[in-house]
Amino acid sequence: MERARSRPSRRRILQSTALAAVPYALLPGRRAGAHVPAPDYPLAEWRPASTANYTPANRPATHPVDRVIIHVTQTLYTRTMFVFENPKKKVSAHYVVRSADGHTSQCVREPDIAWHAGDWEYNTRSIGIEHEGWVDQPGYFTDVMYETSARLTAAICTKYGIPKDREHIIGHHEVPGTDHTDPGPHWDWTRYIRLVTNV
Repeated sequence: MERARSRPSRRRILQSTALAAVPYALLPGRRAGAHVPAPDYPLAEWRPASTANYTPANRPATHPVDRVIIHVTQTLYTRTMFVFENPKKKVSAHYVVRSADGHTSQCVREPDIAWHAGDWEYNTRSIGIEHEGWVDQPGYFTDVMYETSARLTAAICTKYGIPKDREHIIGHHEVPGTDHTDPGPHWDWTRYIRLVTNV
């Protein structure tokens, strides 16, 4: 049985009204002159992960980049963004691709080391791409997701001289010592590599 909702107190109504009356100019905002950097991949939106969730670096000068690691989020796109922005989570990836429309967000700069592979050596040498969805729900692997992700992977491979093959474009489950299964049995590797090579 549903509980009757309690009505807001007079005090709460007055506080809400007072807050609504505060001029927008007085609310905190971006610092004057603050620069929002452009993403490394021009078709991505810049949505930075917490600085507590990755390691600043200067790749490829400090570490060679020779892998792209494909992940599946095991949650929704919005939840993934929340996790990466939360400094307590200690996890990130360079990119996140949304299922419905292929919208791509960059969360960590490519020169920096995202914490996505669960193995430090693989983190230092790879770019991590998360894909919205679940490994056991192939409906999330939409045409637009495959195509958008493949263009991103192809651009990364071209930029860093990474061969566009299964030895260098791997799943999270292929990282040594991992207990992850993503991208899972429904990820169409043949189709994906074909799309990457045909960009």
